[in-house]
Amino acid sequence: MSGRQAVGIDIGGTKIAAIRISDDGEIRARTLIPTPATDQNAALPAIEAAGTAVLEDGVVAIGVGMAGLIDVRSGVLLSAPNLAWRNLPVSEGLEARFGMPVTVDNDATAAAWGESRLGASRGYDDSLFVGVGTGIGGGIVAGGRLLRGAHGHAGEIGHIIVDPDGPPCGCGNQGCWEQVASGLAIARAGRRAVAEEPGSMIAGLAGGDPRRATGELVTEAARQGDTAAVAILTTVAGRLGEGVAGLVNVLDPEVVVIGGGVGEAGDLLLGPLREAYLAAVEGADVRPDVSIVEARLGNDAGAIGAALLAIEAASP
Repeated sequence: MSGRQAVGIDIGGTKIAAIRISDDGEIRARTLIPTPATDQNAALPAIEAAGTAVLEDGVVAIGVGMAGLIDVRSGVLLSAPNLAWRNLPVSEGLEARFGMPVTVDNDATAAAWGESRLGASRGYDDSLFVGVGTGIGGGIVAGGRLLRGAHGHAGEIGHIIVDPDGPPCGCGNQGCWEQVASGLAIARAGRRAVAEEPGSMIAGLAGGDPRRATGELVTEAARQGDTAAVAILTTVAGRLGEGVAGLVNVLDPEVVVIGGGVGEAGDLLLGPLREAYLAAVEGADVRPDVSIVEARLGNDAGAIGAALLAIEAASP
């Protein structure tokens, strides 16, 4: 073991998380700062500040994971559905600031690699990572390697249109999978429950204010047995399971890892998700079992994966 270290930076719609890890995956330092989601001019300074907070001697590379379409060859963020950043030269800017190699990947792709190397899909050559948070992101490992596609954009599973008359999506389309099967859908249904079911626990926890009915609040109400909240999670889990079935039909993985904030709902989500998957997947009675499991690395998966990819890219 070389003892080399890398910095992994995971950029979300509200927070930038940075960690420093050793090449065996031990986290040595971490920080968390707000994301300037609506200010492109503040983007690189914020990313640099997060990296600086965990940097020390012995770091050989920096890896960045962020939602959106990435040109992985140049390290440029082309666009992001939940950030007002376009054509942002992330790799060039950070390499000039820190004087070391920088890799930039989609956040779910990085999380897929983290789970494959150190998490729930470790030991499997073919796996699918489904990150369910505000939206849905995906990462694919095939034959023990990341599947990036011809242009590095493989894994944008959240933007498959499943309901052409559904809610508008941040990507510009309407009725994308992430609009009906993610934290967005849970929060939307929670707000409706506050307005229509004032006696529900959701309404009580939200103080009667629909704007406070977040996905986390609905999940907490479901954990406490609130029937309205359980019904919301069951409905969203069903849409997730249907989508996972379609992806399994296409990719034929050994295991599907469900990560992201919504994935932390555990069996409240995974139980009905698995049922919907079995009802929708082709040849459920004859195909080999595909395990659908909860991610092990939690919210650190993207940063860990980005750091591991950076170390590997910096290897001689």
